[in-house]
Amino acid sequence: MITDSDYGKIWELSRCDNCSHIFANPFPSPEFIQSLYSEAEDPLYQEEARGRSKNFERILRRLDKIHPERGLLLDVGAATGILMDISRKKGWNVEGVEPSAWAVRFAREKYGLDILEGAFETAPLQAKKYTVVSMVDFLEHIPHPFEAISLAQKILLPGGTLCVVTPDIDSLTARIMGQKWWHYRPGHLGYFSKKSLQLLMQRAGFRITKMRKYSWTFSLHYLLSRRPGFRIFLKNHFFASLFKKIPIKLALQDSFEIYATIDK
Repeated sequence: MITDSDYGKIWELSRCDNCSHIFANPFPSPEFIQSLYSEAEDPLYQEEARGRSKNFERILRRLDKIHPERGLLLDVGAATGILMDISRKKGWNVEGVEPSAWAVRFAREKYGLDILEGAFETAPLQAKKYTVVSMVDFLEHIPHPFEAISLAQKILLPGGTLCVVTPDIDSLTARIMGQKWWHYRPGHLGYFSKKSLQLLMQRAGFRITKMRKYSWTFSLHYLLSRRPGFRIFLKNHFFASLFKKIPIKLALQDSFEIYATIDK
C-alpha cells in the first residue's frame, strides 16, 4: 500500500540465471522495509476505493466459483480493508495482515475490521486454517517471495486457493513503456515473468489452476493525477469532483492474476 507516481525510480536490479526472476540487488533489509511500511500513510489509496472495489469484485466472483461454500479468507497486505469488506459482504469470514499502523486503524474505524498489524512473514498464523489466501499487489514489495508463498502453503487448508496479483515484467506494456513503466517504482523490489512465477509456485508446493491478465479500474481523477501536465485540471473543484466519479477500466495486460491450489 504505497500510492505514488515516482515511475522509473528503481533499485539496482539483477536477474536470476536459473528462473529469470528480476530483483533488487542489494535490497533493503527486512527491518528497513517493515519500518517503512509500518509508518506509511496513504489517503489516496482509500480515495480510489470505488475503483479498487471493482477490481476486487472480479477476483471474488472467481473465488466464489472455486469455493461456493465460502470459508475463511486471509488478505495479505490488506491495506485499508477494502477487499476484506467486500468479501465479508459476500459471505466470507475474513482476516487480514497489514504492516501500516495507519491503514489498520482506518480499517477498524471505517469497516469495523480487526486486521493483524505487522509483516506477514512473521505473523502468528495457524497452519491449515484458511480456505483462501489473497496476495494482491504484495509479492513485488517484499525481498523474499519464496518465504511468503511457502507460508501461504502452510496456512492453507488442503484444496485451498492462493490468489496472487503481481506485475508481469515480460508484458508488451512493460516493453513498450521501458523505464517509464508504471510498475517501476521505489516500493517494488521484485518483478516476475511467467516462467519465474510458475517456478516459484511449483517450488512452494502449489499447482496453478488459472493464470490470466489482471484489469485495473481507476477514476479519471487518479489517472490524470499521475501525469504532471494534466494536474492543472484537478485544481478546479468542479472538475476534480466530476473526474473522481468517472471509472476507467485499463486492460493493460501487464499484471498476472493467478489462482493456485495445494492438491488434497
